[in-house]
Amino acid sequence: MYSYKKDIGNLGENIAENYLIDRGYIILDRNFRSKTGEIDIIAKDGDYISFIEVKTRYGTLYGTPGESVNYLKQYRIYKTAQMYILKKRLNKFNFRFDVIEVILNHLNNDFSIKLIKDAFQV
Repeated sequence: MYSYKKDIGNLGENIAENYLIDRGYIILDRNFRSKTGEIDIIAKDGDYISFIEVKTRYGTLYGTPGESVNYLKQYRIYKTAQMYILKKRLNKFNFRFDVIEVILNHLNNDFSIKLIKDAFQV
């Protein structure tokens, strides 16, 4: 089951990355890991560095994908972002935390995508 979830997550991240590039974002990093956690996509959007959590699901029976980004997950993303900022010396930029929801369709290869800018603050 783990590889299935990982495959779905990777598919969602690929869809999200293409979506962001189409909207003029510059992808800086993907799947950045530190001892505090992981950030799916880090991108530059104008004057902002955006730390993006991608959530992919088949449907919304158990809520929207973004609803699964609870306070603990937000805090881990925040701490990991701090590590990234220090490592890359990016303290002169503005930052924000976004969530991208990708909902896949069981019947075909179609999907819907929603970008939630400034989804949370810690």
